[in-house]
Amino acid sequence: MAERGPSLSSSSRDESSTSSSQVHLEEEVNNWGGIEPQGDDFRQLEQQQIGTSYHGNFTVPDDIAVDIQDDTWSCIIVVLTFWFFVSMTLILGVYGSESLRLGPSSSILLRPNPIFVQSLKVVELDDTKPAPLLYGFHKSPALDVLVNWSSNYNASVSADSHKEWVYYLNEGSQINISYSMTNLGSSMFLVIAQGNEGLNKWLEDPTYPNTTLSWNLIHDSGTIHQKIYTSANYYIAVGNLNTEDIEIELDLQVEAYLYNTTQPYYRCSFTRGQCILDVLLPTGNAALIATPSPGEGTPSAEWYVKLSYGPRWITYILGIGGLTVLMLVVFNFLNKFRFAHYDGGTSQHGQMNPARAPLLSNKDDDLSSLGSSYESVSQDEADLEEFLASGSQDGKLKDSENGNSTRRLCGICFDAPRDCFFLPCGHCVACFECGTRIVEVEGTCPLCRRNMKKVRKIFTV
Repeated sequence: MAERGPSLSSSSRDESSTSSSQVHLEEEVNNWGGIEPQGDDFRQLEQQQIGTSYHGNFTVPDDIAVDIQDDTWSCIIVVLTFWFFVSMTLILGVYGSESLRLGPSSSILLRPNPIFVQSLKVVELDDTKPAPLLYGFHKSPALDVLVNWSSNYNASVSADSHKEWVYYLNEGSQINISYSMTNLGSSMFLVIAQGNEGLNKWLEDPTYPNTTLSWNLIHDSGTIHQKIYTSANYYIAVGNLNTEDIEIELDLQVEAYLYNTTQPYYRCSFTRGQCILDVLLPTGNAALIATPSPGEGTPSAEWYVKLSYGPRWITYILGIGGLTVLMLVVFNFLNKFRFAHYDGGTSQHGQMNPARAPLLSNKDDDLSSLGSSYESVSQDEADLEEFLASGSQDGKLKDSENGNSTRRLCGICFDAPRDCFFLPCGHCVACFECGTRIVEVEGTCPLCRRNMKKVRKIFTV
């Protein structure tokens, strides 16, 4: 055994590494049946033992593994939260319930997304008038039915107030309005506003002309013509900003384009106050709400219906599962890349780069590795007791004649004394402040590279 000393001491290891290698060599000698290997056998055994430091399974430190696990759970929570808000936006916003105010000869086409909508439900809120109809089509019907209808209104508009009438008109329709005021010399506002938003903008500032589709300051009598370019609800409103009431007569002539309802596969007349139409997968279908013309009921009739969509829950469930699986796959790939980066880059043969890899690998927390630290513990404790015996009250080291004071300083900051030791290896090489920081950041002993569980401070009495 004495002949192997020079060979082992020539490597770039520290004292604890040499001791550990000798222990492993002695175990291998015992495996040879007590016969000491000689010549090539010894060199082969020595190279095998030295190579152990550069091969083997790579162990990720506990703090990095915990951080990766926390990041994974955090991202899963973010994905679930994101999909929850997307689902609520679709269910309550885009495909939420809404109340429709319909005028005569309305023809509203609805095409809900079959991926997110399973059914469409229409409920009539007022059953005192002729009921509207709900049609179902496999494909969108043609907008090729031209209907001419008219309505006449005699309205008394109070001072500083307005009156409004609503109609749903499709693209290509046209409105012709003839008016006659009984209060000669007075003026009023007559507007055609697209949607409820356009009407509210006009009500905020009736004198501003650019808030509506058509804005007119009318006197005595005249006519107004307006072409419709977008299918939507249109409000015809008159406003009186005078200090007296004004009587006005409106003659409304409408050329309306309606959808063709000759070939539906579903037809419901609200006989029970509601109609439900299933949305087909995957192509979907079209729903059409139609109201009677003025000749079939009261000319000024209006209908109020509630439209709601039934969500396709399987889409939202699969969406949550799919996004979660996708994020797990992405994080698994990123974690492998992070491990490889931490490893310092491995070669194609699986060997670690000796220029960046530590000479000693992290030791496992088992009983077989406890013996390698006994000698260092005793030496460090002896130095510490000698220092504490001769140290000052404020904890600062005094220079001694033999020059051994630097051995009692913290091996990290070289300022404070060594007043702590690591568990389970027992090494005493740092002050308590640096030792605590090493445990939190590195998690391994700076001498033996063994995973540390705790750091204990040494007190003197």
